[in-house]
Amino acid sequence: MSVDAATVKRIGRLARIRIEEGEVETYQNELNTILGFVEQLGEVDVSGIEPMTSVMPMQLRRREDKVTDGGYPEKIVANAPLTEDNFFMVPKVVE
Repeated sequence: MSVDAATVKRIGRLARIRIEEGEVETYQNELNTILGFVEQLGEVDVSGIEPMTSVMPMQLRRREDKVTDGGYPEKIVANAPLTEDNFFMVPKVVE
């Protein structure tokens, strides 16, 4: 895939970047180089390779899922304008 001058101008307009007429060819060459590199990446055989979440091998730290705070719903809703059974009440917005 190659980018022509009209596409460079359109990309500039969509990105709200002013591209002078003398710069179009430079951007065109740069975009074509980038797209060529992306096409090369598409040719790489990655079958059998696990997806990575980081370049460094790591294990997520895990902690026990337990309640560490709470047990006082009255204090939580104390400043609310409307409450019912320790729940916040809000005006109806969907009819």
